[in-house]
Amino acid sequence: MADVVLDGERFTQWMNNPRVNAFWEMAGPQEEQENYLRRQLDSTYCYPVIGCFDDQPFGYFELYWAAEDRIGRHYRWQPFDRGLHMLVGEENWRGAQYIRSWLRGLSHYLWLDEPRTTRIVAEPRFDNQRLFRHLASAGFDTVKEFDFPHKRSRLIMSERHRFFSEVGL
Repeated sequence: MADVVLDGERFTQWMNNPRVNAFWEMAGPQEEQENYLRRQLDSTYCYPVIGCFDDQPFGYFELYWAAEDRIGRHYRWQPFDRGLHMLVGEENWRGAQYIRSWLRGLSHYLWLDEPRTTRIVAEPRFDNQRLFRHLASAGFDTVKEFDFPHKRSRLIMSERHRFFSEVGL
């Protein structure tokens, strides 16, 4: 889990990175970022985590129950659908060689965490082309584009059967 004291400064740097802000639109002072982390940590449906490679933090991820998140109003969710928000904050951990590991690893965790989960969804901005290039190889397909009040998104989805039969780790 993310920790406000340990991760607040790093999280603030990531959110204020122009590349990250272009997609998350959450740039702001550390106090605002720490308050956001506290809200996520206090949530009953969202689990904010810091991803690490070799004990080096590289990204922030929110693992959530889709029906309880805002995305639940935009598709026919099934009980136990999980969701994923993704942010790679460290430039040296960006690229295809890393996304394959962390995206498949997080997906695998979500499948194992709740055996009744049959789908994982996410709703990145519709124009995040760098991310979309890597989704199919991790078992995600585009379902549709739709609008949130603050952004145009793509609903992407991975299905358990496909992940374990075609994708794997």
